[in-house]
Amino acid sequence: MCLVEKRKINPNMLFGIAIFFALIAGFLNNQFLFQLAETISQLFINLLKLVSLPIIFLSIVSTAAGMDNMEQIKLLGRKVIKYTLLTTLIAATIALMLFIIIEPVREGASLAAAQSAMKETAQASYWSFFIQIVPSNIVQPFNENNVIGVLFLAMIFSFAIISLPTQHRTTLHTFFSSVYAAIIAITKWIVAIMPIAIWAFVTLFMRDLHNGLDIKSLALYLTCVLAANVIQAGVVLPLLLKFKKISPWRMFKGMSPALSVAFFTKSSAAALPMAIRCAEENVGISRRVASFSLPLCTTINMNACAAFILITVLFVSMSQGISFSYPEMALWIILSTIAAIGNAGVPMGCYFLASAFLAAMNVPLHILGIILPFYSLIDMLESAINVWSDSCVAAVVQQEVSEIEIKEHSGNVCLSRAS
Repeated sequence: MCLVEKRKINPNMLFGIAIFFALIAGFLNNQFLFQLAETISQLFINLLKLVSLPIIFLSIVSTAAGMDNMEQIKLLGRKVIKYTLLTTLIAATIALMLFIIIEPVREGASLAAAQSAMKETAQASYWSFFIQIVPSNIVQPFNENNVIGVLFLAMIFSFAIISLPTQHRTTLHTFFSSVYAAIIAITKWIVAIMPIAIWAFVTLFMRDLHNGLDIKSLALYLTCVLAANVIQAGVVLPLLLKFKKISPWRMFKGMSPALSVAFFTKSSAAALPMAIRCAEENVGISRRVASFSLPLCTTINMNACAAFILITVLFVSMSQGISFSYPEMALWIILSTIAAIGNAGVPMGCYFLASAFLAAMNVPLHILGIILPFYSLIDMLESAINVWSDSCVAAVVQQEVSEIEIKEHSGNVCLSRAS
């Protein structure tokens, strides 16, 4: 009896075919094809937005509801925040060092009000940010696409569920886990049409290249941004994995589908469903750690965004005659880190944050308009690096949690033998 084995088509082959036809569409420079690509890309992004916020909320709540006590949440939360702050601060520091070494702006007039302008920036940006953390109703953060608000609701619900008696906690865990499973099923259907979406995204990217400006005028700036991202993704994060005895190549290979989604959608939040799936199925991260760490990292772990904000703010403001002392530049490591943590993983999020800083400093923004044609590629790279950083943090957290559990198990075995 012969068994006919169904052969699945390699997704990478479909991606390659999509990119090939997208390059052809870009060279044809046909307006109808561009409009079609615009429509497809917008529909695909809408679908991703449809599931992204529910995934953030349900993954955290369902995971927390299945925990035995508050200590497990505290353990995971502490470790995720620790490595998020560490990697983001390193990314911002590398960006500043490259900016000083490469010197994309070699001349600039001094401005005595630079320090006070920076204070105004922090006040203008972050008082309103803190207000947005706490929504006025449950529906508001979902309606306004407020990722921080959704995260706040998820944490409040998690803490409340943990405090309930076992019977109620078990019921809520079953309910939220079932809804979460339904959302994940929807994401699998969305991922199935990825090749069509990639065709649309690459076609639009080719359209943007037709309208590009002179690259030479921004070569040093782009070198700073790209070099900072490459060093963070290719050196710092692999060293962190190596230090924890985790194979960087195995991690990269396992997470590559999620990195592709982030690259082409320009959104780490949009890549979250695929990231969770890859972490669990390809890398071996437990559902408990992946479903808690990755949504949290998607919200607060923005390594590439910190580098972009620091370099862009310094480049644009210094191009307009503002000068910064080295201590003032160092202060921007902290400001860009805080801004990156508060940034939602959506397309052009870093660009708008940099614009907000510069606007608060009363800096003319026309140079940002020159940067915009090149930001499409930068945003694609940054989104992929952010997801790569998220997965590295999740893997490190998994490693440390496993080590703690092994020690606890060994201690219990020793106690049982002694008794």
